[in-house]
Amino acid sequence: MKEILILTDGKAGHENQSRAFARALGLPFRVVPVSFRFRGAKALSYLLDRAGTNPLFPVELPHPLPSPGEIAAVVGTGSGTFYAAKSLAKKLGVPSGAVLYPRGYRIGGFGCILAPSFDRPAERPNVIGIPVNLTAADSAFYKEGTEKFLSRYKPSAKPAAAVILGGPNKAASMTAQWAKETLSGVFDATPDCEHWITTSRRTPPEVEAVVDSFPFDYKLVYSRDRFNPIPAFVSLASRLFVSAESTGMLSEAVTYGSSAVSALDNLGACRTKFRRFLEGLVKLGAADVFAPGAKGGSVKIDLSPQFSRAAALLGISRNQVRQGLVAALERRTERG
Repeated sequence: MKEILILTDGKAGHENQSRAFARALGLPFRVVPVSFRFRGAKALSYLLDRAGTNPLFPVELPHPLPSPGEIAAVVGTGSGTFYAAKSLAKKLGVPSGAVLYPRGYRIGGFGCILAPSFDRPAERPNVIGIPVNLTAADSAFYKEGTEKFLSRYKPSAKPAAAVILGGPNKAASMTAQWAKETLSGVFDATPDCEHWITTSRRTPPEVEAVVDSFPFDYKLVYSRDRFNPIPAFVSLASRLFVSAESTGMLSEAVTYGSSAVSALDNLGACRTKFRRFLEGLVKLGAADVFAPGAKGGSVKIDLSPQFSRAAALLGISRNQVRQGLVAALERRTERG
């Protein structure tokens, strides 16, 4: 069976989305690093792509390159991989796939593009809009993470309400006052639950101090402990509360498990892609915006139709896709 060749820029969030795409296509994959060779090479790549030449000299690739007979498609996620994916695919005579919208490059040169709808991609035959970011976690990941969590903490028979906090970014704030009001609201809304929380590397110290002041049954403060309880939260909690700027974690929460999901709104007044993303989840019934009386969205998003269309654009057989989708369904059943 041919492989998907994944080009990675070294960013875990990007690479994981490419891995998720390859798994959904039902094909094995290999991951190789790629980078621009010199300062200004990325800017040059836009010009070369628009000229339609796509030489490989601006990018650093491992050698030797795979033979065309080994590869079904070349896939990249993020601006550090788009030019290399298209150029190498052209050299190998196979289709190229992109995850996220490759602004600045010729859209028509890609076999298919999986683009989050909140990025407002152009409507083209090879562009497939998806309502979430792709996540690469599989059943083994969740099982291992849950087992590690349970070795640290033994839950009671009560249902669990779990909180996942990210941190501020250009579109969102996270203050101590917001955290105090928000966490008070979570406790008030879930009086019959155990309460779990995890912060992240982006969570401000003053917010972590607020977290410490609440009587959580399980608490992970990232600045003191780098253990990752999120696989267990997604697998075990009946309610999930995720800060709204955490698009990756919200994507995982509305795609996997069986939790009812609420977003903790810390977004600014400006209409950004984060707001569009959240509004899209609410419209689908996959999440709600936390407020008194909110019950959480319970619809889990199924990307099977989008993956099937992507496979057709990449020339991958329906049988291979079917195998991938069966595996994905098995993973979702195990989680649910």
